[in-house]
Amino acid sequence: MSGPYSSAKASADAAGARVSRYRTAPDKYLTRMPPGVPYIIGNEAAERFSFYGMRSILAIFMTTYLMNGSGQLAVMNENEAAAWFHEFVFGVYFLPILGAIVSDGFLGKYRTIIWLSVVYCFGHLALAVNDTRVGLFAGLLLIAIGSGGIKPNVSAHVGDQFGAANRHLLSRAFGWFYLSINLGSSISNYVCPILLENKNFGSRFAFGLPGLLMVTATVVFWLGRKKFVHIPPGGLGFVREFFSREGLSAIGRLFVIYLFVAVYWSLWDQSSGGEWTLQARYLDLNFLGLKLLPEQVQVANPLLILALVPLFNYVIYPAINRIFPLTPLRKIGIGLFLMAASFLVIWWLQARIDAGAKPAVAWQLLAYVLLTSSEVLVSITGLEFSYTQAPKKMKSAVMAAWLFAVALGNQFTAILNFLIPSLSRLGIDLKHAAYFRFFTLLMFCTAILFIFVARFYRGKTYIQGEEPAAEIA
Repeated sequence: MSGPYSSAKASADAAGARVSRYRTAPDKYLTRMPPGVPYIIGNEAAERFSFYGMRSILAIFMTTYLMNGSGQLAVMNENEAAAWFHEFVFGVYFLPILGAIVSDGFLGKYRTIIWLSVVYCFGHLALAVNDTRVGLFAGLLLIAIGSGGIKPNVSAHVGDQFGAANRHLLSRAFGWFYLSINLGSSISNYVCPILLENKNFGSRFAFGLPGLLMVTATVVFWLGRKKFVHIPPGGLGFVREFFSREGLSAIGRLFVIYLFVAVYWSLWDQSSGGEWTLQARYLDLNFLGLKLLPEQVQVANPLLILALVPLFNYVIYPAINRIFPLTPLRKIGIGLFLMAASFLVIWWLQARIDAGAKPAVAWQLLAYVLLTSSEVLVSITGLEFSYTQAPKKMKSAVMAAWLFAVALGNQFTAILNFLIPSLSRLGIDLKHAAYFRFFTLLMFCTAILFIFVARFYRGKTYIQGEEPAAEIA
């Protein structure tokens, strides 16, 4: 047999042979945490430092520090910067589709992560050495390819380490995985704005430090190669399973849920270096004796994650479970309502700013408490739920579908920002407080509709090394 299918099979077989010297299935008798998990968590902490450090200063860089080829300022206005910010985030969360195909079909998760991490490092280098639109475009493109390509594989790689005897530790591992994300991002969200604002350092150091951490992340992941379970790529098996009745049914069931999650992410990503950061420039930034920079306010999110994850796991979830069973979809539904509540605070804040007031930053911090609580309920739950609902050869593909929901949400927000000037000429006001009012009402309506849709969800649980579990509601 010749042609593209035989080539795909040959590539998959070769990749499978390369990982055959490593363990290719989880130890079904291991009852403790798998030995490769600490390396994945260490890699994730450093990688998230690099990504969120760069992202935290991106909107401010585009509106304040962007240069042209002649060494003169060539900054963007707020709507243009917000639109391009969300286009970049769209790319980061759309490209996991390609990363999943490469991983599940050809190279396997480990090799895909290693090679795309190198691309990722070159993206940071481009941002650090060139502060014009050319450097911005090249850097963000390479980071989107690298970060987007590895995203579905890292989280799926966590799940692949677990077998029948230690599957009960999977929730804890995803919790630690998520904590590592926020440990890295909390440090970078505080440090990178200081480097950007300091004339002795500036954008080159502010973008260079995240690049150095991405190199560290790549090295840490490479060091764990002999500790990992390396699930071989599926080759044609991946294609057959994806287009099988079972595979398409799993994707179809989940995608209905993901449409609601897409609306959630269209709001959440405004809080992480986007519109909330631009709003913070008009707040009184004195808090508990500290004079914060606008970009530093968002550090509240990862710090709150570190506090709220154990609070929810050990206090809030058990308390709610005593009242009614707290299923994954119920967690997501509650999280959608909390997201709407956080934007209600931001809407009120912007109305005060529009009236000429200078509100205290503590009000935005209250919004971050609500937003972060929603994140614990939606994002962490969604990661684990997506992994367990994915057929065995489609783990990265389903994780990519989860991330595609983030891309859809950001594309919606980007297009809306690009259209705001045209809408204004048509008499449709979506500026300032009206902008946040629109998203608040959109989220409330989405959360109400989700209640009815989630009641009809039926699925199966798939764990490596086990038969699919019975139907669940």
